[in-house]
This record gives sequence, C-alpha cells and structure tokens, in this order.
Amino acid sequence: MSSRGLALAPPAKNVVVYRNGDPFFPGRKVVVNQRRFLTFEAFLNEVTKSIHAPLAVRNLYTPRHGHRVAELGDLQDGCHYVAAGFEKFKKLNYLNHGRKELRGTRNSEDLQVSTSGWLFSPIFHSCRNTGSSHALGCFYCSVFRNGDLLSPPFPLPLSKSTPLQWDALLATLTEKANLRSGAVNKLCRLDGTQVSGGEELVNGDYYVAVGNEEYKKLPYFELLVPQDSACRTLWYVD
Repeated sequence: MSSRGLALAPPAKNVVVYRNGDPFFPGRKVVVNQRRFLTFEAFLNEVTKSIHAPLAVRNLYTPRHGHRVAELGDLQDGCHYVAAGFEKFKKLNYLNHGRKELRGTRNSEDLQVSTSGWLFSPIFHSCRNTGSSHALGCFYCSVFRNGDLLSPPFPLPLSKSTPLQWDALLATLTEKANLRSGAVNKLCRLDGTQVSGGEELVNGDYYVAVGNEEYKKLPYFELLVPQDSACRTLWYVD
C-alpha cells in the first residue's frame, strides 16, 4: 500500500461502551477501526462480544442524554456510549458505574440491589478479611476459568444473610472471569459436577466458571494454587 493510501485511511478511535441498564458494569474499551468494520452493524456485533451482552447489541446511545448514534462515523474518539438491544435507553449514571442511582438499595454488608434487573454485586472491601467473615455474614469461594491454566482463581465474596439471585451471580461471574468463549453459563465443582444454586456453594471451596463449552477437567488446583498450606485455604488476587 502506498504512503498516500495510508494517509487517507481514517484513524482508529477508542471508545468506552457500557451495558444498558447495568449499574455495575465498568465499561469496555473498543477500538473503532473503519478498515476493519465496513458497516455500523459489524461494529455492533463486535460490541456484543466485547461487553458479553446477553442479547445482540443493535443500538448505541450517549450516556447522559440517551441520544442515539446512527452511523459509524458519528462515534467520537475518547467518548463513552451505552449499548442496547431493541429496548429503550435506561438512564443511569454510567460514567460513575450508576451507583448514584441506587440510593437506599445497599444493605449493611456486601450486596447491592438494583431495580434494573442486575441484582448482585459483591463489595470486596466489607468482606476482605477472612477472619471476620463470619461476623460480617460473608463467605468466600474461589473461581477458576474453564480451560485456563495460566490465570489464578479470583475471589467471589457472598452474603449469608441475603438471598442469592443465581442469574445475577452468573452475570457477575461473566464480568469477572472474562472468558474467551463469552458469558458464564454454569459453575462447576472441580470434579466437573454442575452447581445448580447458591445454596450449594461452600465457604472456602473452589469452582470453575464455564461458558457454552463443555467443562474441561484439568489440574486447576494443583497448578494454580500455592503449595503452602496456609495459602490453600483461600487464594486472593487483586
């Protein structure tokens, strides 16, 4: 390609995209490259995968006023947008993870509840110390990523006093695990048996987050958890 052709190529743009109605999603950076995305629909398909949207993204909105973006060329470098399907734009404080919209919905321990449908978000600071977990009404699990023998398990703090919304827990796992295969659809024990509800989770146990693919039986614990017995109780990764 000639230097003139390179000069005429539109520059790539970096944008941050949020999930419509999700007050806890921190946003994902997506590169808008018009040489890669020939149509706006192709870009929306990439956004669907990038933010692990439960349904296909078909609309983008500005986060403050909900103005619809109709064309690829309308996207501005460094700006923020909200991705939605065919549902209406839901006004939240996306730029601050929507938490200002949740007045009166946070309990005294570690669960935040939103009327938008995302009912579970662990608050790590209140349950960080395992020695005080019982006093706080919290317990911990550790979660591996299916088929991943390079990444250590991440901590999953849960509340004993608040009923666990299983679909919302899977949404939280999707965000934290960031599986290559997409959304987390099930949680398995290390022997591959599937967990069907929050009441089956055991304090201090290890689990594997799995997407649409089959569970991959690998030596997660043996390879990714330190050999020191004190560390094997719980393995925290900031």
